[in-house]
Amino acid sequence: MLRLTSLSFLALLTAAHAEIRLPAIIGDNMVLQQKQANPVWGWDTPGTKVTVAFNGQTKTGEADAKGKWTVKLDPVPASAKPATMSIQGTTSKELKNILVGEVWICSGQSNMQWSVSQSYDADLEIATAKFPNIRLISVPQVGTQEPQDDFKGAWAECSPANAGEFSAVGFFFGRTLHQALDVPVGLIDNAWGGSAAEAWVRRDVLEKDGRFTTLLADWDKRAKDLGSDAAKQNYEKALAAWKKRAEEAKAAKREFRERAPQSPQQQLGGNHRPANIYNGVLHPTIGYGIKGAIWYQGESNASRAYEYGYLFPLMIQHWRDEWKQGDFPFYWVQLADFMAEKPEPGESSWAELRESQTKAQNAIKNGGQAVIIDIGEGRDIHPRNKRDVADRLVRWALAKDYGMKIPYRSPEFKSIEITGNKAVVTLDTFGSSLYSFDDAVNIKGLAICGEDKKWVWATGKLVGTDKIEVSAPGVAKPVAVRYAWSDNPVCNLFSKEGLPVTPFRSDSFPMTTQPK
Repeated sequence: MLRLTSLSFLALLTAAHAEIRLPAIIGDNMVLQQKQANPVWGWDTPGTKVTVAFNGQTKTGEADAKGKWTVKLDPVPASAKPATMSIQGTTSKELKNILVGEVWICSGQSNMQWSVSQSYDADLEIATAKFPNIRLISVPQVGTQEPQDDFKGAWAECSPANAGEFSAVGFFFGRTLHQALDVPVGLIDNAWGGSAAEAWVRRDVLEKDGRFTTLLADWDKRAKDLGSDAAKQNYEKALAAWKKRAEEAKAAKREFRERAPQSPQQQLGGNHRPANIYNGVLHPTIGYGIKGAIWYQGESNASRAYEYGYLFPLMIQHWRDEWKQGDFPFYWVQLADFMAEKPEPGESSWAELRESQTKAQNAIKNGGQAVIIDIGEGRDIHPRNKRDVADRLVRWALAKDYGMKIPYRSPEFKSIEITGNKAVVTLDTFGSSLYSFDDAVNIKGLAICGEDKKWVWATGKLVGTDKIEVSAPGVAKPVAVRYAWSDNPVCNLFSKEGLPVTPFRSDSFPMTTQPK
């Protein structure tokens, strides 16, 4: 009897402390996606009826065996009038200052994470960031093999107080949308610097695709090694040696910029391990009503550019499958120019990664690529001009998703015809025409080769609005042409509207990053 009484008391105590709980993505100041049904979810005592009231509609759900409940709101039009959402379960919550408009995810690695405060004209951009109808939320960087349901964060009105630390590409993209459409905009920043694409994909999705068997096996071996006593001892030795070097530098009044060694736990919870970012960063937001996603990543996968050709489309489709919103728009930034300029034409893993990104446009519906081969900085992997990057992304969205008749796609390689010692390359200009920047006579960045596959710099001239005539002394019978095919190419071909021609090659020679 005493046992039953104790259990009953425990049940009453648990019930007394039970309350409805919401994820961070559902809260004050949020923006709901207009013109589509939006899920709202949270947790409560299993079996509890939960009622959500918003904008004249009331929806009811029930907490399942694990306590999770979900309702789906009917579509509503955009509105900048702050609204309230009431949620009633075991306890009640009232969410305030909710707007309805356009919601976009801003994702990728450090060039998406790069903040407004680190970009050009940061002082002016921050001082003028007074947009209460743009709402911002950032997801912390958590790497784990266990799916997370929530994160620490909150929606906030965009202001000079918080815009500086937000994603620059995301902010500039959202600001232009807001100004062009005159509707509220919600931006979800979940970028993680240095992240690899495979970390954004669920483990079992990679396992089912036989092309990633080696990648996963290598990581499993690494995880086992990092969990060993030997790994812990090696880390402690390396850390002690690092501290000694730091102390010696301090005593000698020398600058010491060497990073501390990573612990085994840090590496296991890092941004390269397959599924880590999916579980810790993406999963807590999956299902929230969005319009689409913008993406700036690829640097960490450049050495495996061939693999990226099928990994990247797989990742996009995986996200769409998870969100259950159909083929929502997904636009990405092609890698910028970076590293030293090469005196001679040749191979480049960065050029191959760019090609894989370009080809993804053929594999993905409602996808598109912003070319920024003219915006990079040779000495810095993080170009500070993020406004132009965002402008080229937002052109895709405004044209494809919001019906604006504006140029949005960079010219791309279409075909090649070889006659004698000349090659004529035709580009798809998508209704525009070609423009040679700074030099109306010479097109820079062209290379040509004969049957020996030895690349030499070539000269080129515009023929009409969409063709380039290419040749080089000593190449009597050319077989292929490349343009802007290097880590950091010098190139000057654009559309007349100023969109740079997409780097290309006419050949299908084996990629240097293709596994042997």
